[in-house]
Amino acid sequence: MEKYLYKGKSETEILEEALKELNLEEKDIFYKVTEEKSGLLKTKKKVVEIVKVKDVAELGKEILENIIENMGIECQIETKIRDNLISYNIYSNNNSMLIGKKGRILNSIQTYLKQAIFKKINIKTNIVIDIENYKSKQLYFLIRDVKKIAREVTLSKVSVKLDPMNSYERREIHNALSKFDYIKTESEGEEPNRYIVIKYKDKNEK
Repeated sequence: MEKYLYKGKSETEILEEALKELNLEEKDIFYKVTEEKSGLLKTKKKVVEIVKVKDVAELGKEILENIIENMGIECQIETKIRDNLISYNIYSNNNSMLIGKKGRILNSIQTYLKQAIFKKINIKTNIVIDIENYKSKQLYFLIRDVKKIAREVTLSKVSVKLDPMNSYERREIHNALSKFDYIKTESEGEEPNRYIVIKYKDKNEK
């Protein structure tokens, strides 16, 4: 997979130049910014490494197919790309084995896939794996329950700390509760035990 390298003084200018040259939008790439010093005066330059989301999606699918094949399971993988998020939905002849108790095997596969891709490209990516919409259904019930909690916080004005969850679930909950007038959400803690706190927000508070 090809990685594109650009250097300059300003991250914004470098990205604009790169996107124009590659004929892409920012949602179509993953990138990493570092800094290097050069010359006698040790002038600082920004270094931007870029990979195309669609290339990462193809790489991820190949790795995922190998993982599942080594488990002795036949499958088909559907890939979707939306705003820097790569989603894989797996259809197999043994969903229960791929999901595991409370989704633990599925989460382990997702973690391994992210680590395998990072090892190859050294750039963070956004990837979600699902098994015939198992996670989507679980997320639906999670958000339903969290909305009930948010309504209770609105009445009681007492903050509630949710159980630890992954970044994708936290993002979906932040989005879902952003529509509540008297509620604000904050992520706290350290990975992998990062969690959301649902707090009451006064009407005069921005």
